[in-house]
Amino acid sequence: MDSDPGGESGSAGGDPPSGDPRRTYDRIATHFSKTREYAWPEVESFLEDRSGTVALDVGCGNGRHTEALAARAEVAVGVDLSRGLLDEAAARARDRGVADASAFVHGDAAALPVPDDAVDLGVYVATLHHLSPRAARVESLNELARVLAPGGVALVSAWSTAHDRFDRDEGFDTTVDWTLPGGETVPRYYHIYSPAEFAAELSASALELRRSEISSGNCYAVVASGER
Repeated sequence: MDSDPGGESGSAGGDPPSGDPRRTYDRIATHFSKTREYAWPEVESFLEDRSGTVALDVGCGNGRHTEALAARAEVAVGVDLSRGLLDEAAARARDRGVADASAFVHGDAAALPVPDDAVDLGVYVATLHHLSPRAARVESLNELARVLAPGGVALVSAWSTAHDRFDRDEGFDTTVDWTLPGGETVPRYYHIYSPAEFAAELSASALELRRSEISSGNCYAVVASGER
């Protein structure tokens, strides 16, 4: 899964059902992938002067950030719950000539199919906010801590109340519609974080916070695995 703050319709309701993100993104995968061409500037900035042997893209979507990781590591692994998006990611990797440096694996962010201490460089962007309930979000952060090698670092992001489309100070649940060609709308669950809540969930996890910022309506954090 992989989402951007702009270009989507939606409403900010209270405590909507979480739905099934796998089914949702399988349904919109082809159209969604066409709108996600470039890596985020924040991801590119994070990757500058960093490299490793194994890189991980949690919630890889169509693989645009996996591609950026492949340029910084011997192998970049993309994990996603949506098989439709994994198909899009594999096709993109073949088209861009990075298939030999990429691998795409079906899996849940809260139960990563990755060994302990295996990852030198990771990104977990635009996916955390799709998980429900809170316990699943925190467990996914714990999973990221588990797979990060000593010295490994990752970038985590989530959509925030700091975005100008929201007029709230506290975090909340909502749905944001994806509009398919022809006008059909597909609702997607989001948990919109307040910056303080985002910091609190990181603190509740096994991750060590290195740096945080707000950019483009998202909370960002550079993290490492904490003491075990």
